[in-house]
Amino acid sequence: MSLVLNDVRKSFHQGDTEIAVLKGLNVEIQPGQIVSIVGQSGSGKSTLLSILAGLERADRGEILVDKRNLSPMTEQELTLFRAQNISIVFQQYHLIAHLTALENVMLALEILKMENAKARAEDALKELGLGHRLNHFPSQLSGGECQRVAIARALVVKPHILL
Repeated sequence: MSLVLNDVRKSFHQGDTEIAVLKGLNVEIQPGQIVSIVGQSGSGKSTLLSILAGLERADRGEILVDKRNLSPMTEQELTLFRAQNISIVFQQYHLIAHLTALENVMLALEILKMENAKARAEDALKELGLGHRLNHFPSQLSGGECQRVAIARALVVKPHILL
């Protein structure tokens, strides 16, 4: 899927002060292209990823995914679009504490009503070296292991876009 940003702008307000984070960003990413977003802390990297994922709205501009504009979509349309097309590996993992590693990965498949959820989740975790940790809870895993569970959860649904 192609990804195009046209004149994307985002600002935040702190009291009377407006902080412009994204200032007319124009980007075109082709299918299969791998892009790295780098910058100083507070430069807008996380904001950009949140906008690309449809978790946050830009103040202005277009976000086109395969020529489909995300900007005018309702929250419900965005949620469905995101579920069908985009996976996100969050910096803080966002694992569900009362679910095992296996259950955390299976959940993504079950939400999308994909077949063979358990086998697919097991395979994804084994591929990332976590076959021996399937039944462990996030509190029993190291930070690196939690990150790999989050990566498995994102990849197992075979998304068109991975953020």
